[in-house]
Amino acid sequence: MTGRLLRREGTVTDVDRRDVASWLSGPAQNRTGNYRGQRLALPRSGPGSLAGFGRRLVALLIDWFACLWLTRLLFPTVRPPGSGLVTLSLFAGEVFLFSFLLGSSFGQRLVGIRLLSLTGRPMMPLAIAVRTLLVCLAVPPLIWDQDGRGLHDRWTRGLLLRR
Repeated sequence: MTGRLLRREGTVTDVDRRDVASWLSGPAQNRTGNYRGQRLALPRSGPGSLAGFGRRLVALLIDWFACLWLTRLLFPTVRPPGSGLVTLSLFAGEVFLFSFLLGSSFGQRLVGIRLLSLTGRPMMPLAIAVRTLLVCLAVPPLIWDQDGRGLHDRWTRGLLLRR
């Protein structure tokens, strides 16, 4: 579908649907043959490669539903809207504690991903705490770079890698 939509210096310019929706094709590195994690010298796939969005989302959902279940089990008298804050607090505590002690949250462990710093070492407790807070805000994990790393991982210099 082509339409005359833009006027530039007194002339009408043809605009194609591909021009308007070009952002739908994804980041430029996917069209040039590069892969997620190449800039970080990580393998394309398998152990040590960056965990994909689907795997990270499943891990997050497992963690969240486990905390919902714990809220119902440990605090049966708490009802909405208070139960949301209790669930979020349990979620933050679980993600921080498991990430600090085991290198991955409960859900991440189940789907086979681990949390490391850019240096390849376990993340420091302060970085894990900041990352957990950013995950609880929900927006930073939904915005990612060309490698597929969320803002929360970029800001804390972390990586979620496949085991």
